[in-house]
Amino acid sequence: MTWKTGRSPFASLAVGTVMFAAAPVVIAMAPYEATMGLAGKIFYFHVPAWIVMFAAIFVCGTASGIHLFRERPEADRLAVAAAEVTVLFGLMGLITGPLWGRVSWGTWWPWDVRTTLALILEMNFIAYLLLRKYGGPGSDKLAAGLALFGMFNVPIVYLSVNVWRTLHPPTTVVPNLPLTMGVPFLWCVLAYLALFLVMLGGRRQLEEQRASVDRLWLAYDED
Repeated sequence: MTWKTGRSPFASLAVGTVMFAAAPVVIAMAPYEATMGLAGKIFYFHVPAWIVMFAAIFVCGTASGIHLFRERPEADRLAVAAAEVTVLFGLMGLITGPLWGRVSWGTWWPWDVRTTLALILEMNFIAYLLLRKYGGPGSDKLAAGLALFGMFNVPIVYLSVNVWRTLHPPTTVVPNLPLTMGVPFLWCVLAYLALFLVMLGGRRQLEEQRASVDRLWLAYDED
């Protein structure tokens, strides 16, 4: 995606806006879950938020690895942008999860393996952003290592419900959704991904502009 032409961002924004506008209608048409009723439709917000969070983590981790081992400033700027998106969508997942869990489990937060690991993963990328802001010289390399650590933990978080005994539903739920629920779910995932692309591109562009301003300041000081 090219964010310098001025066309692609608006096209992605338009697609994302249309999909988000239609999402409530699509979700309303989906059938109720047998045991949870209306509260079960939180699923259409919660799971896509985590899917996008995992996608953002892999972007952040991959870009951080490139910056760490090949010293590419543009990759570092992409990593920062992806880390902020990671924290945002992770927060969405951590808010919608307890809303669902209160109805399903009778408690807001069970402290089982999946929920605890998800919280730690979110805190990992909050720490990344704090390190970038307050860590001083060399913090970009330390933060890159933290991003790689977070990325390698994603499979552990995802598979935790299959390995350990946990209240959280297993990973087999989504692939086995009936068509009447699977289509609305896919729609919501694509809508979230469209929003992710818009946010990531815009945030990366901001980092590029900041880098340009820094170069101008350095040139001005040398003169």
